[in-house]
Amino acid sequence: MDFHPQPKGGAPKPWAFPAPERSQLGNGLTLLTSHRPGQQVVAVEVNLLAPLEAEPEGLDGIATIMARALSEGTDKHSAEEFAAELERCGATLDAHADHPGVRVSLEVPASRLPRALGLLADALRAPAFPDSEIERLVRNRLDEIPHELANPARRAAMALSKELFPATSRMSRPRQGTEETVTRIDAAAVRAFYDAHVRPATATAVVVGDFTGVDLQAALDDTLGAWRGSAAEPLKPSAITADDTGRVVIVDRPGAVQTQLLIGRIGADRHDRVWPAQVLGTYCLGGTLTSRLDRVLREEKGYTYGVRAFGQVLRSSADGSGAAMLAISGSVDTASTGPALQDLWQVLRTLAAEGLTDAERDVAVQNLVGVAPLKYETAAAVAGTLADQVEQHLPDDFQAQLYARLAQTGTVEATAAAVSAFPVDRLVTVLVGDAAQIAGPVRELGIGKVTVVSG
Repeated sequence: MDFHPQPKGGAPKPWAFPAPERSQLGNGLTLLTSHRPGQQVVAVEVNLLAPLEAEPEGLDGIATIMARALSEGTDKHSAEEFAAELERCGATLDAHADHPGVRVSLEVPASRLPRALGLLADALRAPAFPDSEIERLVRNRLDEIPHELANPARRAAMALSKELFPATSRMSRPRQGTEETVTRIDAAAVRAFYDAHVRPATATAVVVGDFTGVDLQAALDDTLGAWRGSAAEPLKPSAITADDTGRVVIVDRPGAVQTQLLIGRIGADRHDRVWPAQVLGTYCLGGTLTSRLDRVLREEKGYTYGVRAFGQVLRSSADGSGAAMLAISGSVDTASTGPALQDLWQVLRTLAAEGLTDAERDVAVQNLVGVAPLKYETAAAVAGTLADQVEQHLPDDFQAQLYARLAQTGTVEATAAAVSAFPVDRLVTVLVGDAAQIAGPVRELGIGKVTVVSG
């Protein structure tokens, strides 16, 4: 019997994060495009400079309502007609609001890109914001809030933000608003927020995919290029201040069988030179199933299904005045809350005393750098990262340089960054659980003053 010869692997090809081409449309809209042969689903990300900090006083959540309303009808189509047109294109259109601004995302087959760009342009250029749709979106948002408050992880995140930032800071309050603030939102307020902050001169569009057979420049000129709006001075963000004095806040959930843990503080801006080492050190601490926290709390002690350490950018500025949230999260059964925290603190103390091992560093580099080509196989993944860079005022080659710097970061540097990120005496600990059962054991740990608040 004859067999076909076994295929042999070829020589590995060098990989780098895709470099975009930067240009500008006649209306001032900044463009980043990246031709990715074979990516027949094109991804478009539009950054709108409408940050949460710009929301009018007492109307927290209006940026979210506006973002959701962009696809609820235009000057050409009703909400139902707009949805039907997207469906005919095989496209999806989503939008969300966060501290840096509003992000609008479109995915569409390359063959229908010009048509879908026209719908996207209509949504940005002339959203209808009909009273009935805004009222429906407000009701939907009000319905979501009780579910978020009932979710231990979401409740812990709200409590941590409230603890870290002063009450006057928008970062201290829920991103999508509270019941009190959302109730006040109406169509007139949404329109006013849109008129004040949404314009092409302060927006950026990222387009990634296979453009073969598509006159991309003509399509963009005819669609997004037809969007008109006045120029505006860039918004000057306020300074970020935070209090990371070591303390514990227990959000009381009587009868809870588990405790949700969220331990955090504020860290460096993504422009800071420590960022690559911090990414690497944090990954070694709690970035995957083989990291230290999981190895101790999950594998050795059996307290949890998993504990993660991570850094999340809140706002990033070219002058380095932004900040990131550095946190450790997970959940344990109620009876194990005290022992789990004790062991977690011991992991941090051991890290500070003994440092990371070369083996831990090598595995982290392999995981972070080695899987990057797989992580960015889709146009959407590339477009999302490019849009993040725009949002965070980073250079277009930041991601490519980040991987190079990760590979060059040594064990000592990664250790120093991780220890600096999670100092045992400067962590705010939020526990969502049964205070009657966990408050006593937690106080005995001496990791900070314990305060109990209503769940």
